[in-house]
Amino acid sequence: MMSDSHRLLSSLTTISFPINLIVVKIPNTKLFSTPQLHLQIQANCFGRRKTITTLVLAAMATGVQEVLPPTLSSTSDPPPIFDGKTRLYIAYICPYAQRVWITRNCKGLQENIELIPLDLQDRPAWYKEKVLSSNKVPALEHNNQVVAESLDLIKYLDTHFEGPSLSPDDPAKREYAEELLSHSDSFNKSVFTSIKLGDLKEAVSAFDYIETALSKFEDGPFFLGQFSLVDIAYVPFIERFQPFLLEVMKYNITESRPKLKAWIEEMGKIESYKQTRSDPKEIIASIKRRFSLPN
Repeated sequence: MMSDSHRLLSSLTTISFPINLIVVKIPNTKLFSTPQLHLQIQANCFGRRKTITTLVLAAMATGVQEVLPPTLSSTSDPPPIFDGKTRLYIAYICPYAQRVWITRNCKGLQENIELIPLDLQDRPAWYKEKVLSSNKVPALEHNNQVVAESLDLIKYLDTHFEGPSLSPDDPAKREYAEELLSHSDSFNKSVFTSIKLGDLKEAVSAFDYIETALSKFEDGPFFLGQFSLVDIAYVPFIERFQPFLLEVMKYNITESRPKLKAWIEEMGKIESYKQTRSDPKEIIASIKRRFSLPN
């Protein structure tokens, strides 16, 4: 059903701008969650009429904030598994699951893919028995089958579902995207090794790699210039490493890394990602538990 705000804007046929108005084109409309609202604007720019497509950046363009479902534990009943509905099994605190959650949001699939959050400390027995034998998240229940592994899943959502493409058209960028996606696990392992050993050497090298990677394309602040699956693959981990390394190891990952600093700032503006972020205090506590570090 169309909202009142959408009815109002869709009823407009002519929009007048003052002669000195500077109109900013926003080409990367894929950053915003649906419903997306585009306007074709005829603007008189220095004597020449141009038609541009822009995106309304009001709350109505990014949709109502999703009401997140409660986490299921060992005492929770299972959903009606394999009933034809598409479901994404996640854990709110899990960075691997967050990758797929962000992709779902960026594709505007909130109404098409149901979130099923699980308690990783108290997992329901039915999940391992009926959904995924490895008992890991994320997992996607789609077309009576289950797809797992976060990097495979973000590609699966991008190619099997409607919504804006999160992959570049440029062959050079596609090749570099695969290189960066393949490297993401090595990046994570290096930083986790530094945390485990209490030695920043590997983390410093890992973030230097990120700074270099962000410098390859100059047509935007993201890894491939424009926002893509690569940004989605890295952001859940950098979201966790940044506060932990700063508070626990007194290391600022953005110091002397202007590209990384700008990337983090731009990622923070993306609604589809913002809705998935965890509390930094919870993140720090979770990493401390993982490595048996004192609180």
